Amino acid sequence: MLFVSSAVHTLVMTTHIELLEAAHNALAELARTPVEGMTDEEVCEFAGTIEGLGRLVDASRVIAAGEIADRSRQTLGSEGLAYRNGCSRPAYFLERLTRISQAEAARRIRVGRELRHRSALDGSPLPAPWPLVSASIEHGEIGIDAAAAIAKNLSDASLVASPEQLAVAEERLVEQATVLSADLVACQAAAWRSALDPDGSQPRLERLRAKRRFTIGHETIDGLTPFSGLAEPVFAATLRAAIGERTAPSRRPRFLSADDLPDGVDSADDADFDPRSRDQRSYDVLAGLLTAGIRADSATSGPLHSTATVTVVVRASDLVAEKGPAWLDDVREPISAALAAEIGCDSGITLIGVGDKGQPLWMGRRERYFTAAQRKALALRDGGCVWPGCKAPPSWCHAHHVVSWQQNGPTDIDNGVLLCSFHHHLLHAGDYRMRMVDGLPQLLEPRWIDPRQQWRPVGRPRWSRAA
Repeated sequence: MLFVSSAVHTLVMTTHIELLEAAHNALAELARTPVEGMTDEEVCEFAGTIEGLGRLVDASRVIAAGEIADRSRQTLGSEGLAYRNGCSRPAYFLERLTRISQAEAARRIRVGRELRHRSALDGSPLPAPWPLVSASIEHGEIGIDAAAAIAKNLSDASLVASPEQLAVAEERLVEQATVLSADLVACQAAAWRSALDPDGSQPRLERLRAKRRFTIGHETIDGLTPFSGLAEPVFAATLRAAIGERTAPSRRPRFLSADDLPDGVDSADDADFDPRSRDQRSYDVLAGLLTAGIRADSATSGPLHSTATVTVVVRASDLVAEKGPAWLDDVREPISAALAAEIGCDSGITLIGVGDKGQPLWMGRRERYFTAAQRKALALRDGGCVWPGCKAPPSWCHAHHVVSWQQNGPTDIDNGVLLCSFHHHLLHAGDYRMRMVDGLPQLLEPRWIDPRQQWRPVGRPRWSRAA
């Protein structure tokens, strides 16, 4: 009997190896297939067929991941597969074995556990918890993302829903997963879960809320600081709406006269004023929202106020020349003195000037900042960021000294102008120039944008909008 069992095992292993080798060779040949000469119909058919093959490969991946997780379960102790290979968790072992990310390894194991066939205590096989989903994956009919969404949502509802209800929901969702995208299937699965377990919505939201987080790390070797987090549904929807409304491609500049348009552009619809990517615009929208929130917590004069105090230390001589380094609190990466001069305009960050030997010479004075009344007047005059095409509202903007404070520029309305953070930086760091004429701002664009070098009035005053 032992001999027969060993022979069968060897035969199975040989078959698996042969199948894997054949599949590898066939897929390698497909990967080398040139698509440039295909017709539209052929390339679409090729993409769809390849995706079907990918679903079959994904099915084998999660099946293998689920099996590795089962053989690494904690009850096995030191006999577990992962433990015997020097890993405390199956996800760590799968990550090392397959060279995928830890997050992807954990996802495959999670789906594999949801869908794998189980055994009873006596060793007899038990049906898969979601047989239609498992069968559809094995046949390459639905993808792993859709399958994971169906299994997760139905598992959440299984505590209160009857087996008959769950079977109907599984059947309908699998049908939809064969024709809809994984995102739409996930939405429908969540809807089924809520219908099957309506009383579970509030506890579920509380569990989600308990997982909310935001983390900010230290800057990386290139000087950028990473941050990440998880948002609860209400805040996520609010943030998506706020960013989406302000980054939609259909949003066009308003309140632009013909003089505001670059040379060669006939209308605002044809103008492309914004060189930022969508991700960069989203970042600037988030920064604007935070700026407005910090600004709103104070009733005293000045730009930004909060319980946190941030300082930037810079040599006084470097600040005047706008050359050399400056340092922010708790940030290892130095910034430039030019940027220190920029944020000193109206950023809420205190400037500390030091001598060549590091001795403090002066600290930022409150008089350098525009008062709340002055900011209201600037908002009335400018209507927000004055840069052509920018929609940033006044609450997002810095009050910029047209003649810099370091050059004895006065802190009054005739020397102030509202600029969002992005365009404030662009004015300081770029080849743009700004001046005030009769109390109104004018902008001179670089020669490569405006060869005629004409000063153009900017802003979108509220009084003209009302008129």
